[in-house]
Amino acid sequence: MDPAIEGEALFDDILYFYNAYRRSVRFQPEDLSADFRTSREAFERLASALPAQPDVVEKREIIGSNNWVTDGSLSRSGYPVMANDPHRTLAVPSLRYWTHLVAPGWNVIGGGEPEIPGISIGHNEHGAWGLTVFQTDGEDLYVYETHPDDPRRYRYGNGWEEMTAIADTIHVKDSAPVVVEHLYTRHGPVVYQNPERPVAYAVRAAWSEIGGAPYLASLRMNQARTWEEFREACRYSHIPGENMIWAGRDGTIGWQAVGIAPVRPNWSGLVPVPGDGRYEWDGYLDILEKPHEVNPPRGWIATANNELVPDDYPHRDAVGWEWSDPFRAHRAAEVLGSGQVFGLADHMQLQTDVLSIPARTLVPLLRPLRLTDPPLEAARSMLLKWDHQLHADSGPAALYVLWERILQRAVPEAVASPQTRELLGGLALSAIIDHLTYPGPEFAGQCGGCNPLEGRDALLISTLAAAMEEAKDRMGDDPEAWRYGDFKHADIDHALLSTVTPESAERLDCCDLPRGGNSYTLNNTSGGDNQRAGATFRIIVDTGDWDASVGMNAPGQSGDPDSPFYDNLFEHWARDQFFPVYFSRELVEAAAVERTELLPEDRR
Repeated sequence: MDPAIEGEALFDDILYFYNAYRRSVRFQPEDLSADFRTSREAFERLASALPAQPDVVEKREIIGSNNWVTDGSLSRSGYPVMANDPHRTLAVPSLRYWTHLVAPGWNVIGGGEPEIPGISIGHNEHGAWGLTVFQTDGEDLYVYETHPDDPRRYRYGNGWEEMTAIADTIHVKDSAPVVVEHLYTRHGPVVYQNPERPVAYAVRAAWSEIGGAPYLASLRMNQARTWEEFREACRYSHIPGENMIWAGRDGTIGWQAVGIAPVRPNWSGLVPVPGDGRYEWDGYLDILEKPHEVNPPRGWIATANNELVPDDYPHRDAVGWEWSDPFRAHRAAEVLGSGQVFGLADHMQLQTDVLSIPARTLVPLLRPLRLTDPPLEAARSMLLKWDHQLHADSGPAALYVLWERILQRAVPEAVASPQTRELLGGLALSAIIDHLTYPGPEFAGQCGGCNPLEGRDALLISTLAAAMEEAKDRMGDDPEAWRYGDFKHADIDHALLSTVTPESAERLDCCDLPRGGNSYTLNNTSGGDNQRAGATFRIIVDTGDWDASVGMNAPGQSGDPDSPFYDNLFEHWARDQFFPVYFSRELVEAAAVERTELLPEDRR
């Protein structure tokens, strides 16, 4: 079979099982097949190189973030509230630090990363802002025909162009330096050349364009006084992509997707294309033309890396196609849209919420089952009586999480071909739930050719039995003694832990406490048994009283293991406790522990 046609069929199969695409009403596999045919030459070259790159497709966990704003109608203070908890890898030193910048024309507090100027999440005297990732397709893979006699020349237009070579010296401890060459085409760095065939690959990335200065937009945002000024600042945010939200003291709430997005006049960006000049970007989309919203009648806006692109959005090729499972977004919408009027304590509770929407969907599937094995029936009964909250001290939560993980392995084996599973690396949980809720003929193999519903039920029973046995192995034979926190915890390792002496490692060793939640709860504790990612930094701002703001950070504000502030915040964070974030000079100075004054030498 033609490798491109075979590739199309395989990709259609992958898309059918991959929930992020399959659920989209704006994109169907046949659209991608047409796109493949448009760029057949590139795809043939890509397909021919796949055997040399078995890891070309790799499963990755989308860490995610949450943020929301509510207007005065939903706030006990009568003013808008902004809440944000960005999710990143847990680390020592902490990724983000609280800081308060005061200077002529500046009075802004919040969190940022040490290498990024300004405050990326926080508030000034006029409004508060936060961010989550908004998927933007800002990269393209270009495939080149290289000259048969010179692999550093590639076809472009009617001729050949020479790759740019830049030498780099890598210094190696206890060995001679190694000189390497980096190759570049007109589009970007060459990431792979197949020595067996005249083909090369390069990536063009919009966010690396000269003059983009991706993160300097924070400086403009820090000085915004109105939604209009904040949105204008967003126009300069040439980062890979974020959902920026705003809550103004004047009562305005808004959302603006940001990030530099190339305009593709003749392809979607979903597939590799020839690098010979037929597939060039036509500039960049004005950031203010990306999706946005201001003062919706419902009174709130929430984002959680879910798809927020309107059905009729005209620039679909300039935004992303892959989105997080919608469970965190659905939970935020469920609570914020309940009609409740919220105080700060309610927002704190929502940020640390561990209700599992997947559990609320999957556990009822066990209700009609008839089990003859008493221990297995006891496990089923335990889950059916449970409140679907993944608390650290919950026994049913422990059993459910083990069951959910086993389902995530078992369902793909039942419904997807080995080749598809190998390329995907797994299925989105929302796709797994779809298959279990609406079982198809693929489940017949679970019980020797029975009907799909019986096959689905057989899989539910076998996986629940496996989860029960694993729970016993981990926590003992008495279900009454099971606790989710017995195996779910947060152990944050210092970045240098594996490189230092045992004595230094003991000083750097930080933290280990039980945790609740998982990847699909608003309180996102990604990473399996040991939480490796989530919200170490949180902020909630009531624009009616800047001194009422609260937050958290983990494990501390210092990277020095000898400092009392190295890990003093970890236990508060692990127990989902907040601290006040004062803004007025009077309260800040009253709470100060120590003061450092830096003076020029001539003033000492």
